[in-house]
Amino acid sequence: MVFALEEINHSITLLPGVKLGYHIFDSCGRPPWALQAAMSLVGGDGSSCNFAKSSDYSAGNGVNMTIQSSGGRPVPLIIGGASSTTSQMLCRLLGPISVPLISYLSTCPCLSDKHQYPTFFRTIPSDVYQVRTIAQVAIRFSWTWIGAVVANNDYGHMAIRVFQEEIQGSEVCLAFVETLERENIVRDARRAALTIQASTANVILIFKWYTDVRELFVQLEKINFLASEAWSTSSDLLHNPVTKKVAHGVLGVAIRSSPIPGFENYLRRLHPIDRPHDEFLREFWEKEFGCSYGVSFFASSQGNVSLHKPSLSPCTGTESLKGIQNFFTDTSQLRVTYNVYLGVYAVAHALHSLLSCPRGNENSTCLSLKRIEPYQLLQHMVNSNFTTPQGEQFYFQGADIPAKYDLVNWQNTGDGPLKLVLIGHVDGLELHLNESAIQWSTGSTEVPVSVCSKSCPPGTRKANRKGEPLCCFDCIPCADREISNKTGSTLCERCPSDFWSNDERTACVPRQLDFLSFNETLGITLTAVAVSGVTVTTAVFVVFLHYRHTPMVRANNSELSFLLLMSLKLCFLCSLVFIGRPSVWSCRFQQAAFGISFVLCVSCLQVKTIVVLAAFRSARPGAEALMRWFGPGQQRGSVGLFTCIQVIICIIWLSLSPPVPQPDLDIPGLKVTLKCAMTSVVGFSLVLGYIGLLACTSLLLAFLARKLPDTFNEAKLITFSMLIFCAVWVAFVPAYVSSPGKYAVAVEIFAILASSYGLLFCIFAPKCFIILLRPEKNTKKHLMARQQQKFGPVS
Repeated sequence: MVFALEEINHSITLLPGVKLGYHIFDSCGRPPWALQAAMSLVGGDGSSCNFAKSSDYSAGNGVNMTIQSSGGRPVPLIIGGASSTTSQMLCRLLGPISVPLISYLSTCPCLSDKHQYPTFFRTIPSDVYQVRTIAQVAIRFSWTWIGAVVANNDYGHMAIRVFQEEIQGSEVCLAFVETLERENIVRDARRAALTIQASTANVILIFKWYTDVRELFVQLEKINFLASEAWSTSSDLLHNPVTKKVAHGVLGVAIRSSPIPGFENYLRRLHPIDRPHDEFLREFWEKEFGCSYGVSFFASSQGNVSLHKPSLSPCTGTESLKGIQNFFTDTSQLRVTYNVYLGVYAVAHALHSLLSCPRGNENSTCLSLKRIEPYQLLQHMVNSNFTTPQGEQFYFQGADIPAKYDLVNWQNTGDGPLKLVLIGHVDGLELHLNESAIQWSTGSTEVPVSVCSKSCPPGTRKANRKGEPLCCFDCIPCADREISNKTGSTLCERCPSDFWSNDERTACVPRQLDFLSFNETLGITLTAVAVSGVTVTTAVFVVFLHYRHTPMVRANNSELSFLLLMSLKLCFLCSLVFIGRPSVWSCRFQQAAFGISFVLCVSCLQVKTIVVLAAFRSARPGAEALMRWFGPGQQRGSVGLFTCIQVIICIIWLSLSPPVPQPDLDIPGLKVTLKCAMTSVVGFSLVLGYIGLLACTSLLLAFLARKLPDTFNEAKLITFSMLIFCAVWVAFVPAYVSSPGKYAVAVEIFAILASSYGLLFCIFAPKCFIILLRPEKNTKKHLMARQQQKFGPVS
């Protein structure tokens, strides 16, 4: 402070012709003493520079700056308040008389309230900003699980409140909050240490005075600490061998430091000879050199009398600070010192602005130098804006200044004490950090991890644990057709309908079209069965054609038998249309071929059954004319009529709403089946219903004719074949509905083949057996003999 005043008094640009004076009082960190000193300063007690003896220069001091000019009188202004409590008391005392107070160490956010403290200014940021900085550091390193140890007072409670506000929405949680009271520091520190050791948090936030932090370090190690500015630069902790192991790796927010040109030379040139009334310097000199200046020296030099301590030898006058290296001469970390320096310059520039105002303006606050009131200086302090000798832009934002901090790291230097290393700085809201310069407590160059739950990898999502903080969660794999392609996803995104999630659930991939192919095993098997059916049917057709003149073939309506064999061949062949990639025309053709082929087949069986019934009815007296209505022409016409009805149904259906090839996206899986989608269920139902109607009618008629002479009668064979036919297609409906994808097509093909084979073997197998293996029974005499044995002579 004195250095800054002398620098200003020698300046030719700042306050030229004006000399600033001062009074220094030591409050020893006690608010009542600070109030007493403030009253003395404001009351103008003493007009010359006076120094009160103090045992602790750094404990807190008050300064009254006075304007020394011809005819002028002192303007009271205090630079002091080494604690927030002291500043609050001083502001309430000095507020009514508008005496400005500039603090270099009061950080309570409450002092930013200009309504309660209109005369207060400070050259140190509010604690709110350092808490925000610590929160930014935690977010920067992805520390989501942090413990906190704070003072059990407004300082600690404010820190927790602001920290929680800053981490909202950033997925950072407090694992625990422990409070320490100075009255019970040993007990509280032991309890907090046990909590830290039991917690899974590897980063601990500490808002406490350094003397209390020391108690906490005794039982802790390999923990990463985030330090507030109250202890982040404490030399006591840095040089304490007990806490060295634990404190290694501490990250701290510190009061910003800045070099002051010429200050080190100024300190090293200090000598009691030049400042005989400076008792602070005299006490330091006696402690540093172990000597004292006697009465004769001060009497001859200044005319005053001062006795030296009898236990100390007289100084020789050759003692000097030029070669001394200690805390007093170390200017590498000027933090609080620089704040005091800024405070002095802020006052000087405000006063310079006040004295530079244009004269003659009645509304102006500029008055004569002889009559400057504190409130006038106060108004110019509010608008103070200047550039410091270091090139820094300085201004007040209300009572505060823009937040500026240093980020420091406590690093191990081997066997020596811990070293304070600058690793970054904070300028306003911007965090500048050199991560490569950090030395972590783990000894590794990797950023330590402090999380309750590790981040969920891609392919999973977070699921909060009931009753636990948001930072504690489980990782749940994404469901089918859902993905998460980034770490820490809270939700899984659903893939579009034509995409599916990959095995890792990290990306949506196009779904692969799948259909019943001729190349796969199932397709080959069904094709082989269908071709075998066509072959067997052709063989039966050849046998019947070769033996067409035999009684067995002629007795059972050979024309309808040949037509039935042709329809069965079509049934086997139509199943092949269902295999392969569906197209617009294949979808239409397969349903039409299926419906018409089976109607033709069942129509033949129905007409056969009607002919059998009509033949035996006509054998009764008076019913000879019945067979005239069931001649060959009528039989062909009946088959054609029944078939034409199905053809008409198919034409109408396929014209209005035909089936189209469409992927079945409702079925889960990477492969999506390309199938012929029924756009009209009514049309398909009519086709199946008509086939079912004919089949049921044939079954009923065949059942009625089952007891007629079996030599000429196929009713039993038709009955059995219709039972198989109906059973197959009744079972087909639930099997088709429940089968996924291409297997539904396979079920339909299987039903076609099963019913076709049933008709083929049930009707034609017995006949082929007699024709080929029992030719002696394939005679008219044998057939007539069997009829006579069963019914007697036919009249």
